[in-house]
Amino acid sequence: MKQYVVAVVGAMGAVGKEMLDTLERRSFPVGTLKALDVEVNVGKEITFNGKQVKVELSCADAFKGVDIALFAVADKVSLALAPEAVKNGAVVIDNSAAWRMDENTPLVVPEVNPEALREHKGIIANPNCSTIIAMVPLKPLHDYAGIKRIIASTFQAVSGAGIAGLNELRDQAQQVLNGEEINPQAFAHQIAFNLIPHIDYFEENAYTHEEMKMFREGRKILGIPDLMVNCTCVRVPVYRSHSESITIETERPLSPEIVREVLAKAPGVKVVDDPANKEYPMPVDTANQDLIYVGRIREDISSESKNGITFWCSGDQIRKGAAVNAVQIAEKMLEMELI
Repeated sequence: MKQYVVAVVGAMGAVGKEMLDTLERRSFPVGTLKALDVEVNVGKEITFNGKQVKVELSCADAFKGVDIALFAVADKVSLALAPEAVKNGAVVIDNSAAWRMDENTPLVVPEVNPEALREHKGIIANPNCSTIIAMVPLKPLHDYAGIKRIIASTFQAVSGAGIAGLNELRDQAQQVLNGEEINPQAFAHQIAFNLIPHIDYFEENAYTHEEMKMFREGRKILGIPDLMVNCTCVRVPVYRSHSESITIETERPLSPEIVREVLAKAPGVKVVDDPANKEYPMPVDTANQDLIYVGRIREDISSESKNGITFWCSGDQIRKGAAVNAVQIAEKMLEMELI
C-alpha cells in the first residue's frame, strides 16, 4: 500500500493529539508524520507508531512534500496556513470553522455526503462537532422519509472548550464541595453542578453562533437549502461526549419502528433503545468510541401531521465530532482515489 506524508497541525492540542491517536489506531498509511505546532512546543517529542517524532513549527515552509494536512487549530491560523499547504500540494482537512461555509469548500461527514469530496479545491472542512453527531443519524432518515424541519437541543460536554474547560469543571467541582469561592474563567458562569444555555457569541437574531452552525451546516451537508432548523445549545457539567435531543418533521410517514430498522442498518450508528430496561444513550457510555448512539425513539405527539419523530443521541465530540471524522475524510478520499 502506498504511504503518505501526513502533517498534523496543532499536534499538541486536544484534537491534534486525538488525530494522531486516530491515525495510529486506524492504521492510516502514514509513511512520514510531521507534527506541527506553535513555537513554544517546537522540539518536544511525541510517539507515533513506536517512533519518536519531533514537533516542528507551523509555518508555510513546513508543508513542502506533504500529501495530507490535518488542521486542528484556530480559525485565524487555518485561514493563514491552509492556503499555503495547498500551494505546496497538500490536501487540507480542516477542523476549524474557517472554511465551513465557504462556497468552494466541501463540508463533509463521510457517512452522509462523501460525493461532495469530488468538488474540493484543496481544502475540505470538518463540520462542527454537534452538527456531525446529529447528521450521522439524520441522513438515513432523510433518505427514507425526507426531513423538512429539525428542532434540536444539544447538551455539550466541557471538553468542547478544550483542556481549559476540563480543568475548570474539575477544579470548580472541588471548590463547590469545599464551600470555596468560584471564579469562572473558561465559561461565562459556574459550570460545576450547573447548566449554561450559552455557547459561543450571540448573533443578532438572539441565537448563539453555535446554534446557527447547526442551521447553516445542516442545510449545506444535507443539501437542503430551505431546511428549517431550530437549535438550543447548552453547556453541561460532563467531561466528554455531547448529547442531543432531536425532533424531526418529515415529508413521508416515519414510525418509531421504521426509525429503529433504518438506523440499525446505518453506518456509524448504534441503536440503544430499550427504555423498559433503562437502556438509552449516555455520555458515560459513548465517550472514547466512534459511533453515534441513538435511543429514546418515539413519535412526536405534538405533530399534527403525524410525521414527527423524536430521539436522543450521544457521541464523543473529540473523536467522531472532530478527529475521527477528519481521518475518515482522508480515508474516503484515498478510497475514491482523490489523493
